[in-house]
Amino acid sequence: MNRPYVVLNAAMSLDGKIATRLGDSEFSSPEDWERVHRLRCQVDAIMIGVNTVLVDDPKLTVRSGGKPLKIVVDSLARTPPTARIITYRGESRVMVAVGGEAPAYRVEALKKAGAEVFRAGRKRKVNLKILMGELHRRGIRRLLVEGGGNLNWSLLKEGLVDEVQVAITPVLVGGKEAVSLVEGEGFGKVSEAQRLKLLSVGKAGFNILLKFKCMPREGKP
Repeated sequence: MNRPYVVLNAAMSLDGKIATRLGDSEFSSPEDWERVHRLRCQVDAIMIGVNTVLVDDPKLTVRSGGKPLKIVVDSLARTPPTARIITYRGESRVMVAVGGEAPAYRVEALKKAGAEVFRAGRKRKVNLKILMGELHRRGIRRLLVEGGGNLNWSLLKEGLVDEVQVAITPVLVGGKEAVSLVEGEGFGKVSEAQRLKLLSVGKAGFNILLKFKCMPREGKP
């Protein structure tokens, strides 16, 4: 497997929303945040999508001295140079993975702000397989994905997720415009869906913790 082992992690409501229709994504208990920070210290890199940057502007802080590479999947280089993932990067490196049509002026602005820009393929969208191969080449063996829903879908569609960890908050938020754990086009049939094998069940504060192994899909490695 010439790519990192990929762990998809998220906190969500019981109805599968990772953010409300207004963008509120505070689903983790203090105890779950401790778990997340432990998990961040156990990986070589953390990946998020550009929509997460634009909506939440996370720092992706890592406690206990961890220095994982921080990656934004951003086909058109829409990440602001002032995004906190860049300005609060500390000793961690930041990579913005862009597609072949990312405007040069945006790419240069990100470089000047201190981010590395990697063009993953020639097409408009980031080629995730090319990106994964490059990360593996750089020694990234374990990758944590923290969303959002569209990035989660793209990775699952390509068969690039090995493990799923979710912290479920016992609330129901509803809303057709609220972001779900997996967005995108979605699989057309249940038979095509990503199958999961339950590995463990636990608790962290008010969160229920579920850990799954992704099972191979037909036609996927």
